[in-house]
Amino acid sequence: MSNHIIWHSHPVDQETRSAQKSQRPLVIWFTGLSASGKSTIAGALEQILTSQGYHTYLLDGDNVRHGLCNDLSFSNTDRQENIRRVGEVAKLMTDAGLITLAAFISPFQADRRLARKILPEGQFIEVFVDAPLDVCRERDPKGLYAKADRGEIKQFTGIDSPYEIPEKPEIHIHAEQLSVAQAVNQLLAYLHETEVLHAG
Repeated sequence: MSNHIIWHSHPVDQETRSAQKSQRPLVIWFTGLSASGKSTIAGALEQILTSQGYHTYLLDGDNVRHGLCNDLSFSNTDRQENIRRVGEVAKLMTDAGLITLAAFISPFQADRRLARKILPEGQFIEVFVDAPLDVCRERDPKGLYAKADRGEIKQFTGIDSPYEIPEKPEIHIHAEQLSVAQAVNQLLAYLHETEVLHAG
């Protein structure tokens, strides 16, 4: 970054925007293997939060790859840059006072730590959507595992690229044991117990 670029503070800040929406800004970060259910669970949670009057936005891994990150490959370096960009976007959204849901494989511990570090203390919740590889292979709604097995997709997480299991996620969802509704109820219970959903 150039030394000539200086942060410009504005009179309307995160506190003002959060008060306007009567909520605490937050990033709920869903991580897990492809086909673990991250996007489905995140979407179901967002639907409920929106119906209850919360202001939300869902950042989905595939959707972000269509625009903001369409210049990136799936190399380790580009995966890291993908998560860095998403982390910065999520930070802007929390500054806007939103509850942001981010559903990304985000396979590397260091990248998830960076996403957490970008945000103010207490505004990042890591959700590990834990589904065994064989369950994800069986689901395979987009046929990606089959393509990876045939060698048509390289550096596919869980096949020829590693997934680093979260060490201390705030929420651990055993996705192969729960329905989507049960997973959402687990999330809502945590958010209420920690008073995240109380008015800001």
